[in-house]
Amino acid sequence: MRVEKSVTSITWIPSEAIAGMPKVPFEMGVAHYDGPPPDKLEDLEALRQADAFREANELRAWVEFDDGKPSLYGYSGGAHIGVTRIKLGRRELAFPAVQYPLLQAEPEVGDGWVKFKQSAGGHMGLPAPRRVSGKPFFRIKSASAWTTLALTVKADGTAEHALEGASPFPRHWLYDDAGNLVEKSGTIDFGEWYKRSHGKNTPWGDEDSPALTTAVESGLERELSVSIMREGRQLERRKLEQGSALVTEGEEGRELFLLLDGIVDIEVNGDPVAEIGPGALLGERALLEGGKRTATVWAKTPIRVAVVPPDAIDESALPELAASHRREG
Repeated sequence: MRVEKSVTSITWIPSEAIAGMPKVPFEMGVAHYDGPPPDKLEDLEALRQADAFREANELRAWVEFDDGKPSLYGYSGGAHIGVTRIKLGRRELAFPAVQYPLLQAEPEVGDGWVKFKQSAGGHMGLPAPRRVSGKPFFRIKSASAWTTLALTVKADGTAEHALEGASPFPRHWLYDDAGNLVEKSGTIDFGEWYKRSHGKNTPWGDEDSPALTTAVESGLERELSVSIMREGRQLERRKLEQGSALVTEGEEGRELFLLLDGIVDIEVNGDPVAEIGPGALLGERALLEGGKRTATVWAKTPIRVAVVPPDAIDESALPELAASHRREG
């Protein structure tokens, strides 16, 4: 029996993901952020041609099983890379990104399964002169971005996937074999990436970077988040260190919070009930239940949030939003 499965990562730059002087071209409109990728991945090449992502790692693999034991197996799929577009007045210039050789590990074969591992990545076509950590201490070539995916294909026709490594910038989204968005990288660290993601500090050198992933928020949550950011309201931003409380159970509060980056733990009566990542809306239950927080939200990692006033969201959406996760107030 032949079983073929896939997992795909999309790498893209969300708004507000860049810090310091490198942010200036984006704020001036010379360079651009990316819109969120689709919830359903259907035509990867069409997305690339539309300049909808920076990189994509498509790990596709097949296994022939005889009586439940692997007999033949191999990789298919590959890597996809976009272009860097900049605007100079009325002109738009496109600089092809530099794609690194695809790294495909020797498959690991077990009793009724085969595990595949693939790294794909590259760097922008434009120079980015900067000081870096370690030799050569100064680089002109832009920093590297990548993902390392793992896919285990099983004799029963199922598969398991994982984001085993990734550059700390930008954002990486994972799609399963059916093309459904299933996981997201939880944190972005532009400063670390800008200084360290080069040379030996990549899979093409001698190390990878671990990646934290979180489950995907509800479709309604994602729709509301995109709507809030597109309206262009001047929302207050807050940064919290790891271990800090965003809200505390029992306190008064009517603001909502859009989690821009990082991972939070939700506790009710001191018991952990959920782990939430970027794109989530927090705080709706307080609006539905008299203005008191019904949970404590802890920063599991450093986080960035946008403070959303209650009038920024249609009240009729709040019950459905609360029902979609039933976790926090």
